[in-house]
Order: sequence, then structure tokens, then C-alpha cells
Amino acid sequence: MPKTSKRKKHVQNQNKAAALTDLPVQLNQTVELEISGLTHEGAGVGRYEGYTLFVPQALPGDRIRAEVVHVKKNYGFARLLDVLAESPHRVQPPCPVFDRCGGCSLQHLAYEEQLRHKRQVVVDNLRRIGGIPTEGEGAVLVHPTLGMANPWRYRNKAQVPIGEQEGGLVGGFYAERSHTIIDIDHCLIQHEANDEAVAAVKRIAVRLGIQPYDENRHTGLLRHVVTRVGANTGEVMVVLITTEAFIPQRELLIEAICRQLPAVKSIVQNINPHRTNVIFGDETFTLWGQDEIYDTIGPVRFAISARSFYQVNPQQTEVLYKKTLEYAGLTGEQTVIDAYCGIGTISLFLAQRARRVYGVEIVPEAIADANRNARLNGIDNVTFAVGAAEEVIPAWKQEGIRADVIVVDPPRKGCDEALLTTILQMRPERVVYVSCNPATLARDLKVLGELYEVREVQPVDMFPWTGHVECCSLLVSKDK
Repeated sequence: MPKTSKRKKHVQNQNKAAALTDLPVQLNQTVELEISGLTHEGAGVGRYEGYTLFVPQALPGDRIRAEVVHVKKNYGFARLLDVLAESPHRVQPPCPVFDRCGGCSLQHLAYEEQLRHKRQVVVDNLRRIGGIPTEGEGAVLVHPTLGMANPWRYRNKAQVPIGEQEGGLVGGFYAERSHTIIDIDHCLIQHEANDEAVAAVKRIAVRLGIQPYDENRHTGLLRHVVTRVGANTGEVMVVLITTEAFIPQRELLIEAICRQLPAVKSIVQNINPHRTNVIFGDETFTLWGQDEIYDTIGPVRFAISARSFYQVNPQQTEVLYKKTLEYAGLTGEQTVIDAYCGIGTISLFLAQRARRVYGVEIVPEAIADANRNARLNGIDNVTFAVGAAEEVIPAWKQEGIRADVIVVDPPRKGCDEALLTTILQMRPERVVYVSCNPATLARDLKVLGELYEVREVQPVDMFPWTGHVECCSLLVSKDK
């Protein structure tokens, strides 16, 4: 690096350090805070002499004592030390490792208050990012969040890292913001069949001397155990993710899994030899049984392979998809385009009431699953295509395909800008936007608001005890 650049960087660092010394708080300082808000990730928000501090496990209405652990120019982070006065909505977390595990961030908040908070997150994003009114004349109707009657044991998929601690095999979930494994045999948001399957594999691996993976040294064999359960069928799949193909005493391992888990229908191995945080490697094959298990959402049956994308909360998925179907307003005469269709879950729901459904997805394996699921259900009024939605949909338009309804269910980053332009050009009567990120939802609704009226938004609690919230939004053409 040239000397002038080094000098410039040194001056910049000095300026940053000087700016931080002017803050009302310093590292390791103990402060008392009144918590007034909650971030979308579930951290409490407090202010000390006007300076914002984020404090995990603190709740609005709490008065706390906290230690400052990280500072930036405009905000910082603190660690909760004591709750001096409790929020009226604070409850005792039932999970014994809640304060260490990074899986749930809101077990200390009463469930009804979680639902209210998640609706407020949606409202705040619509107003702040989308410029969409949620109160007064012309306001968009944001419904109360649809929660679960029993918000436990809902996850149909577990991805459990395996490691070595003090010479023994451990498997559980990572501590928040770390790769330290918290050894867990029972998780209150996992389906009981997942707990049983993971615990059985851990016991069997120890007995057979199968070595756990050491992330630091990149040694050992068993990296992850992934389990999937058909919540409505009871079928179980066990996926062993290993650093190499050879598994010592493989037949004994398979025999023991089958004996201890009578519901298992599929045992799969995936090989991931790389130094990476990515769970799955490129090579996957079935060791025993079926290549997939089956589950149902409403009247539709789905085949689920080791790497299929499938919603982890099937009960709330049905709630979300029924709302999508309602917002689509189908009478049997409409043509529907499902952008980001994945394995066809929403497409097949829509096909029950549409004349024709076209689904597009950029992942070839997902489209293969979608076609298989259509055949499985005898649904023949769907067409699936591989490619980017912003390229495939205009091509369909050139072929004379006109959509009455377009449904989008994008990843967290939201819709591609080119897809939004395509929707505006196609001018369907309705757009139904399913979102897992209120911020990008609000951003995209602002763009679509050029030609569409946002009628209503329905938050759905797909992931109880976490900060995440799913939404289904109805947009209607201003020409109608």
C-alpha cells in the first residue's frame, strides 16, 4: 500500500476512534435502561442519554441493568445483566437452554404479545419503507397476525450440527452468533419425531465409534444430521452428512437406525468434504429405503426428498396458502402465473380453482420436484418452467399467455427489479404477494403501487418464538 494511502487510513482510524470517545457510553460500561421497543430480531431497544442500545432478551416495559459490549457511532449493543423491573408481558421461557441457544429469541415474551409485535413490525415497514398509510383515510388494512393454537413442536425439519466437546460427541444447535454447539436432545419447537431421530443417531454413532466432525481441524466424519418428518403422514427421513463416502460399520448403522426408529422410510447420505458453513455437499444418495417421504398440505400430497424446499411449519403453511387462494379470487376461469414457484406448493393449491397455472423457478431440481408433485396429485392444468421469472414470464407473454393473477413468493431479498417491471407491463387484475421479509415487501409494494392498490395485508406467524413473520398481501389493479 502506498505511504499516502497508509497515512490516510491511519487518519481515518484516528477520527473514528475520536468519534467513539465522544459517545455517552463506553465499552464495558454498566448502564440502566428503560426498554421502549423491540427489533424485528427480538432484541430490546433502550436509550442512554439519547444513544440507542440493543439488548437481546430485554423486553419493552423492562427496566434493566446491562453491560455495553459493542459501540458504533449511532448505536451499540449491550448484554443483559439484571431485570430490575419486569415488563407485564415477560414470561418464564420453558426451554432450559433459551439463554444460550440461538434458535428462539422470543420465548420470554407472552405469545399473544408476540403476535401483536409481529403485526407492528409489518405496519412499521409498510409506513416507513413503502410510504403506505396504515391508519386513517385510504389506509391499507393490516389484519391481526394469525397465530397457532398450540405454537410448539411445529418444525418438520431439523438440521443438527455434530461436533466433539471434551472428547465426546455432541449435537444440537449453535449458540447465538457463534459456532459453539449447545448439546440438545429435546427442542420444544421441533416435531417429536425429529428429536427421537437425532437422539437415536447420536447414540448409535457413539456406540459404533463414528467420529464427529471437528470444524477447526477439519477432521472426523459426521458433520450434520438432518431429519425430516411428514407431519400428517408420520414418515421420517434421516440424512447423514459426512466428509467422505466411507462410513465404518455402515450396515450396522443402518440396521440400528431402522430398529430404533420404526417410522423411518428413508436413510440418505450426503457428502460434503469442504471447509464451509454450507450444510449440504453436491453428492446425495439413498442408503436405505425410499428416495423421498410424503406429506400433505390440505388436499395436496407432496414428495419430499433430502434437499427439497418444503415449508417447515405445515400447519401454518396451510393457513398461508388458503389466504393466498382467497386473495387470488379464483372462479375456475383465470390463468395464474406463480413466480418463484419452488416445488409447486402454491401452484398446486391454486390449480384447484384456476383454469391454468404457470409456475417458474430458477432451480432445476425444484421444477423436477414440482412436476413430480403434479403427477402425484393427478393435476394436469399446471405448466412448470426453469428460468428467471423476469425472463420466462415475458416469453410467455409473447406466446400469447395473459395472466389474470400473478402470485409471487420471493426469497428474503424480495422481487427482482426486472420482475416488478414485468408485472407492471403484464397488468394482471390481481397480484398476490407472499413475503417472508416485511422490509423488502414494503419496498416492492411501493413500486407496484404505481398501478396497483394495496387492499390488505395478512401477517401469519409461521415461526413462533422467533422474530420472523410471513405476510400475504392483496393488490388490485387501479383500472378495475
